[in-house]
Amino acid sequence: MAELDVDAFLARFDERARAVKERGVPPIEGDARRVFIERMKLDYMDYALVGAAAWSLEDGHLVLRIPLSD
Repeated sequence: MAELDVDAFLARFDERARAVKERGVPPIEGDARRVFIERMKLDYMDYALVGAAAWSLEDGHLVLRIPLSD
């Protein structure tokens, strides 16, 4: 298994969050548009939470501490 660069891993999630926030909505209508926008919101939240995490190694486990307040 390749060595994990945790800082780079978290940075990729931060980059993904920014990409989701900056991308436009394709020309779709109705329910498909609503579903697409909802998915964008969830993707952004997921990526932003992981991207903002602090990490540590504890007993051989990668521990991510995700701030839940501003």
